Amino acid sequence: MKTTEFQRKIYSVSQLSIEIRDLLERRFIDVWVEGEISNFKTSAAGHLYFTLKDDRAQLPAVCFRNSARLLRFRPENGKLFRARGRVSTYEGRGEYQLIVEVLEPAGLGALQLAFEQLKEKLEKEGLFRSDRKRPIPAFPRKIGIVTSTKSAALRDILTVLKRRHNAINVLIFPAEVQGEGASLQIMEGIDYLSRSTDVDVIVIARGGGSMEDLWAFNEERVARAIVRARKPVISAVGHEVDFTISDFVADLRAPTPSAAAEIVIQSKEEISQRVKQLEGRLEGVIRSRIVERRHFLASKVGSRGFVVAETRIRRMAQRVDDLTFRLEQIGRTGAFIRSRAHRVEICEQRLSNAVHQRLKKCHQAFAGIAHTLEALSPLAVLERGYAICLTPEGHVIRSVNTVETDAAVKVRLHDGSLLAKVIGKERNETGAG
Repeated sequence: MKTTEFQRKIYSVSQLSIEIRDLLERRFIDVWVEGEISNFKTSAAGHLYFTLKDDRAQLPAVCFRNSARLLRFRPENGKLFRARGRVSTYEGRGEYQLIVEVLEPAGLGALQLAFEQLKEKLEKEGLFRSDRKRPIPAFPRKIGIVTSTKSAALRDILTVLKRRHNAINVLIFPAEVQGEGASLQIMEGIDYLSRSTDVDVIVIARGGGSMEDLWAFNEERVARAIVRARKPVISAVGHEVDFTISDFVADLRAPTPSAAAEIVIQSKEEISQRVKQLEGRLEGVIRSRIVERRHFLASKVGSRGFVVAETRIRRMAQRVDDLTFRLEQIGRTGAFIRSRAHRVEICEQRLSNAVHQRLKKCHQAFAGIAHTLEALSPLAVLERGYAICLTPEGHVIRSVNTVETDAAVKVRLHDGSLLAKVIGKERNETGAG
């Protein structure tokens, strides 16, 4: 039997395209595809467009903005990737494509790739150069620490600092060191301590963990904060085998938080030993100079120049005695000032307490007066339903005798005014006389 026009099922182009799309989306709703990326580009809206290919075929792919912003790395042409998503069609060009929801490097992990990309970027900017690094002060007045207040890293640092030099001052900026938002808190901590005028060095610290656990210290915002800090920064993240971006940009890397505490402040014994070494060197230099001058003087004894020099020496000796006496007086004055400074601190505390109590009493008295004024306020009376009649000029009308019939008046209520006209007058019997 011959097929007629009426027995054919004829599709429009768009209808057939939709049918094909539905078939593909039902069949390939969740697939993984591995291939080399090419033709990678980013749209102004933040969508990623690229092609996945192997040696025999290629597949157009798109990663929309909501999925793309979850990527920790930037895809690169020529690299092998695995993509997870669904197959659909783009009717405008009549081609099928992969809608990518997850993208990860094949072989190298996503975090490792992001780490390598950021490391390469910052290294090209010269942020790892040794000549950019600042020296760590030998005797810091105060040490700033950015870490979690609940961490073992903080306990280790404080224990070592107390053992080495129990008089050192510490300022702690509490920050999460793992998970979402941790890098922002670490950045804020570095910026805050950098602005603190009495902080001489900053330590960022946390204990060991996986690469994902330590990832906050691999974020670019943390690296930038370290670079712009006005104070030298020590990175003490993880164990000795762990390396983060913070380690590369910091002024000094400590293998562990405890090691950072060992580095940042010398112990009393080390300081004492160093002083003794310097004393020994100084004594040796002085002895050598004395011997040299003694030989020189021996060759000049009896000369006119020697007599003049001897006179000058006597004068200088007298000057030294005078300065020694003054230094002793200054020493006694310093002790007196320190004792008075303690009394000033006590008086300052007492004055602060007295001012606080006085302000509290004044505040209570002010509150009572305000309550009384509020009760006596004409507006409070109006809010209870009363009204005030005024002449057009704003004078209060106190008696019916002061206003004529047909006169215009203003009636003041609690939330506004009414413009009215007197149509008649009624006198109270008690006020009629």
